[in-house]
Parts: sequence; C-alpha cells; structure tokens
Amino acid sequence: MCNNTGVSYLHAVLQFCARNKAAIHGKSCHARAIRFGLQEDTTTSNILINMYCKSGLLSSARKVFDRMPARSLVSWNTLIGSYAQNGEAHEALNLFKLMQRNGSSFSEFTVSSVLCASVAICAVSVCKQLHGFAIKVAVDSNMFVGTALVDVYAKSGLVKDARWVFESMRERSVVTWSCMVVGYVQNELFEEALLLFRRFQIMEVEHDQFLLSSVICGCAGLAALIEGKQVHAITSKTGFGSNIFIASSLIDMYAKCGSVEHAYTVFTGIEEKNVVSWNTMISGFAKHARALEAMISFEKMQQMGLYPNEVTYISVLSACSHMGLVDEAKSYFDLMVRKHNISPNVIHYSCMVDTLGRAGMISEAYDLIQRLPFVATVSMWGSLLACCRFHGNLEIGEVAAKHLFEMEPDNAGNHILLSNIYAANKKWEEVVRARKFLKENVVKNERGKSWIAIKDKVHAFMVGEINHPRITEIYAKLDKLVEEVKILGYKVETEHDLHDVEESRKQQLLKHHSEKLALSFGLLCLPATAPILIMKNLRICGDCHSFMKHASSITQREIIVRDINRFHHFRQGRCSCGDFW
Repeated sequence: MCNNTGVSYLHAVLQFCARNKAAIHGKSCHARAIRFGLQEDTTTSNILINMYCKSGLLSSARKVFDRMPARSLVSWNTLIGSYAQNGEAHEALNLFKLMQRNGSSFSEFTVSSVLCASVAICAVSVCKQLHGFAIKVAVDSNMFVGTALVDVYAKSGLVKDARWVFESMRERSVVTWSCMVVGYVQNELFEEALLLFRRFQIMEVEHDQFLLSSVICGCAGLAALIEGKQVHAITSKTGFGSNIFIASSLIDMYAKCGSVEHAYTVFTGIEEKNVVSWNTMISGFAKHARALEAMISFEKMQQMGLYPNEVTYISVLSACSHMGLVDEAKSYFDLMVRKHNISPNVIHYSCMVDTLGRAGMISEAYDLIQRLPFVATVSMWGSLLACCRFHGNLEIGEVAAKHLFEMEPDNAGNHILLSNIYAANKKWEEVVRARKFLKENVVKNERGKSWIAIKDKVHAFMVGEINHPRITEIYAKLDKLVEEVKILGYKVETEHDLHDVEESRKQQLLKHHSEKLALSFGLLCLPATAPILIMKNLRICGDCHSFMKHASSITQREIIVRDINRFHHFRQGRCSCGDFW
C-alpha cells in the first residue's frame, strides 16, 4: 500500500495530467493507483474521473465511476457535466435519472448541467420537468440554474418562458444576459434584443464577446445603423474590436444596414483575416450588387494563402447572379469542382439557375434544373418563375408555376407571378382565372410591412397605416411627393395589385404601400443629405420600385430598400438592380 506522501504525489501528477489533457501519462498513473490498491479510494477515483473527462475519454471516466463502491457528489457532477459539455446529452440525462433512483444528493450544478444537456437535444418536455424539479427542491433561484433555464427555453423557441425565468431571477451574470439576448436574436425578435441590451448597459455589468456579437446581429436584423455604430464603439472601447468573430459580425451588420463602405472599413482593419471574414465581406459585396469588388476579393483571398470554401463560392456565384454574369458564374462553378474539389450543393445550383434566368437564358436554366442530381427546390422553381415573369416566357413559366403550386399550395405570390406573365402575353382569360382562384381559395398572401430606424427607434408601417402618431403628416408628405414624381412621368402600375376592386381603389392601395409610407416618414425626419434606409419583409412591388426611382431624382437622395431578396440602391432615377429583382 502506498503511504500518504506517495498518494499525495500521485494525486498531484493526475491533476497535472488533467490540466494538460495528458491522457497517456494519466493512464500510467491510473495503473499505478491500481497497483497501490487505490481503486476503491473515493478521492483517487474522483481525480481519475476528472482527468479522463478533461482528456475527452468519457468511456474511461465512466468505467472508473461504475467501479466506485461509494460515489460522492463530485463524481456525479463531474461526469454529468462532462457528458453535457461533450454533446452526449442522453448519457447526461440517463445518469441524472440513475442518480435520482439511487437517492444520491445533488447540487445546483447538477441541475444546471442536465438542463444544458437538454438544450443540445431540444428536449423541451424534459426541460419543463427539470424546471418543475428545480422549483420543488428550491434551486430555481440559483443563478446557474436560472441561466440554464433561460438558455434552453430560448433555444427551443419558448421565448416567453425564457423571459419569465429571466425576469424572475434575483441575480444575473453576463452569461444570463447573453443567453436572453441570443434567444431574442435567434427568434428574430431583434427590437426586444436591443431594448434588453440597453437595460444591460445601465447595470454596468462587464461585456463579453458573445453578448456583443448577438447585439450586433440584432442591429443587422433591424438595419439599425445608429445602434450598430454605438455597439461598434463599445467593442472598440472594451477591446473586443480585434476579435475576429466580433469583426466579422460588424462587417455583416454594416452590409445589412446598407453601408457596404463601413463594412469594408472594418474588414481592412482586421490584421489577420480568416476565411470567415473574407466570406462575410464577399457576401456583403454580393448583396449590394458589387460584383466586381466581390470577384476581386475572391482573388485576393487566395493570394493571401486562404482557400475558398463552399460558403465563399455561394457568395461569389450570388454576386454573378445579381448582375447576370453568365460566363463568370460558369467559370467559378467549374473552378469550385475542378480545382478546390467542392461538391456543389443546392444553393450553388440555385445561384446558377438564377444567373442563367436573369440573363434571359430561360431554356438553359430549365435544362439545368432537369439535370440536377437531386430534386429541385422551391427556391429554384421560384427563381425560374420570376425570370419567366421578367422575360415574358409563358411556356416555361407555366411549368415552374405548376411545380410551385404542388410544393407550396398556400403561397399566393406564385399565382400572382403567373398572372403577371399571362398579362404580359395578353392572355386575359387566364389572368381572370388566376385572380378568381386567388379570390375563391384560401392562399396565404403575407401582408407587407416596412420599417425605418429614426435615431434610436424603429417605426413600422403596414399598407394603409393609421396608427402611427404622425400619420397625418406622413400622408400629406406622400401626397405631395406623388404629385412631384408624376411630373417626371411616374404612373401608377395597377397590374401589380390583384385585389378584386375598382381601378381607383387599386391606385389608392398601391399609393399607400408600406415602403412609400416609410419613405415619406424618412423625408420628414432625416437630415436633407442623409440616405434613407427602408426594410421590407416581402419583395418590393414593381410600382413601388418605379416610384422609388423617381423619388430619388426629385429628392436628390439615395434611397436604399432592403427587401426579402436583396438591396436596392436608388440614385438619380436608377436602381442598382438594373430593374431586375
């Protein structure tokens, strides 16, 4: 039997092995412990379990655990926590059940670890049972347990439950705040995320990179440029500005807020750029129809010794599709397969279909869909239908529409696009039939919404908005603007409205579209030289697109509209999309 000095030395060596993840030396010590007859010693077993867990050898840790004649709380917590941290959620839950059956004591750490495990497998029912258990044993007020509950509820989409737990907590760490902000962002509740961040700032708690990165994503989701700049300043002040993930989030935020120039400034300030930062910048250029800059960045990235991955190719192919650069897109697609040995995925093929369709090569785009190594997606058929609408291709448009009607029967947008193709080909009977179908059948035509950030507040508008406190001024400004753009030749394009109402009513509905109201409010509130950035949840309609072009000439402003597909930069009567979107 080893004396006390020998045991202490053995424990010290095992702890050193744990810190350095030196599993081979740890196993040697384990053999020595068995030789010294220490295999049933609780302290030695706990140290061995910790060493194996830290080294990632959970099966070895479990063998030590199972052979222990008596297990202390440390044994259970270490193994359960390690299972949770290493993605073995079911093992963690099963071990916790065994712990309960054995009547072993537990701690707040035990409960929080099991909750973290249920996050990984989105086990909402398990989480609620654990929440009830935590309340029953009076550990729900513990900060670690509360934080784990916030995290699991938020990641499971149960934001109200997460918020209830968050607001009930007497003590919160920066991790708690981060979990709640991340939950809001992941569930696209961007405004709530920013409001919570303001509360956090009042608390004067130290920031961390996860919180800041999530808030930056919230700013991107709302296109809240002013708030984004404020968070950017905080990252610089707190020293996180040099963090590559924070920097990449800032690049993405500025690009989504309509300022690709600011995005590029952040990008150039990164000393050691990685693939993620290059991809984010190339994607930003692509979103703003800056194909040349995207392609130049693609070349520079490789000159710096970095290899493009599938995300890089998605961005550069997307840039080509927006500008109809067929030859360049084909070249990149071939390069991806031949040189970088990347198997094209569904998004790469979607980009190619879109590129060909935008360039008017409808038949070739259709042929590509037929030759796909997998079933064509809604996105591909939708892109093809939109291209047929733009180029007036009725035959293939009907084929694309047929597939879309089968794949998403409740989407009214597809029926509207097909109706527009019929109208362009003067197939009036088919137009009437399409409109009748829309009227008589329950199909989803999502209601358009636009929003604009003024100072630190987001103002949202629906078509025919009446609830905004300054709505009277907004309509007066819009009426004046309509009269001004008519002088430049603007005419209301009622073919973009398929409501079964009289022509005058259609004109009124189009006149009061949400993006026009947001523009009018921006003109009322923003300085004369400031660009106006408008967000929209749907594709901008043809009438509003025409209106924005004329409005940019009359007001001598840059008007930026980010719709569901892309950015539109309206300057001097033109749009960056080249009138195809």
